[in-house]
Amino acid sequence: MTLFTIGYEGASQGAVIAALKAAGVRLLLDVRELPSSRRAGFSKSPLRAGLEAEGIGYLHLKKLGTPKEGRIANRAGRMAAFWSIVEDGLARGEAQYELALAGSLALEQPACLLCFEADHTHCHRLAVADRLVAAHGLDVVHLRPDPGF
Repeated sequence: MTLFTIGYEGASQGAVIAALKAAGVRLLLDVRELPSSRRAGFSKSPLRAGLEAEGIGYLHLKKLGTPKEGRIANRAGRMAAFWSIVEDGLARGEAQYELALAGSLALEQPACLLCFEADHTHCHRLAVADRLVAAHGLDVVHLRPDPGF
């Protein structure tokens, strides 16, 4: 089974949904700690509504999100600190529970991890995906929405 990831930075909700549909995604796993956004269509309720209108499920997995101090480190370009904070957060019991849930759901249907950063190498969803690959043998494909959509 393939696990997808996607970042919505610079994209519209329509472009993200189009990329998800083209890949055959049936469930979006929102791995942001805070599912709110200044970008139109990406706060929890409007995102869920847009996805569900297109036949894609939505689940917010808060404990898989980057803690505030990690987001601050990322914005400041302190990547070593960022990755350390991400690793510590994912080692917590609550995160382990949500990782197991995400893995079981991804084995049942095509699922995609969503966060903000367009470049997955600068986003904690890479660490989440790596754990799911190790635990469940999933293949990973990092999607990029077409910004012109």
